[in-house]
Amino acid sequence: MAQSLSFLLALSLLALVPLCFCDKTLGGYLYPQFYDHSCPRATEIVKSVVAKAVAREARMAASLLRLHFHDCFVQGCDASILLDSSKNIITEKRSVPNQNSARGFEVIDEIKSALEKECPNRVSCADILALAARDSTVLSGGPNWEVPLGRRDSKGASLSGSNNNIPAPNNTFQTVLTKFKRQKLNIVDLVALSGSHTIGNARCTSFRQRLYNQSGNGLADFTLDQSYAAQLRTRCPRSGGDQTLFFLDFVSPTKFDNSYFKNLLASKGLLNSDEILITKSQVTKQLVQQYAENSELFFEQFAKSMVKMGNISPLTGSRGEIRKRCRKINSINQNA
Repeated sequence: MAQSLSFLLALSLLALVPLCFCDKTLGGYLYPQFYDHSCPRATEIVKSVVAKAVAREARMAASLLRLHFHDCFVQGCDASILLDSSKNIITEKRSVPNQNSARGFEVIDEIKSALEKECPNRVSCADILALAARDSTVLSGGPNWEVPLGRRDSKGASLSGSNNNIPAPNNTFQTVLTKFKRQKLNIVDLVALSGSHTIGNARCTSFRQRLYNQSGNGLADFTLDQSYAAQLRTRCPRSGGDQTLFFLDFVSPTKFDNSYFKNLLASKGLLNSDEILITKSQVTKQLVQQYAENSELFFEQFAKSMVKMGNISPLTGSRGEIRKRCRKINSINQNA
């Protein structure tokens, strides 16, 4: 136990090391003041549109946060998730993690339109996703943080990358951890970022196997509180109702807090990828316990991990482009 606690402490200290937003190989870097001169009202405009969208539908906060996550885990934070299919592009929107699930694209379109009117060809769609994720978190009651900016947009997408790199609800613990490590995110980041499930919804199809056939024996997952499982079965039948939505955090579904971690300790985490944080690793279980007891600690680490995630392989300098419309790349003769 002492060794485990020492390892956990070392990881926590590692996660608190100040982040460098440098891309040393190509000379590019991200910093919060990137648009101070080229588009001074950029962050204000993003926040205003996001606030209106979340006021219309509280669920949108989680959707916008998720878009940033699903973007960064594929080719880095380059807005590839926003591209529609075209002659040379197969959209990531068709991937298993995104189809009938990823949403909020119209809100991003609205933000981009407002920014193009204010300062044409200046603010990238990738930066819009990063800012919208932060604003959605704050509007839901979560932590605030400075968003390093200066990302540029990709000129392509990766359907295979979206299918293979984004953690899935039914992945094993080792698979999820491997997918995080592939993005240079550690086990502390994994638990902290999983805390985003304090808001939002999941579809019946994402956790049905836990209710009916978790181990191939036709029985519910024994690690799931059985009264909670019975309640879930009333709206998530053995077949049908795939798209029926359930709160990821049934206690405070639209408030960004630490209830998600408290639910896990009560065996009431909805997804298998939630449950494994307390059943498959002593390190992650201890982090869950810490965040359940101390919301400030969770908020602090969530903000750090979001900045770290937002710095996954950004396109900077002359790489990529600033898309005029987030859903399609610029024409060949259009300046970026």
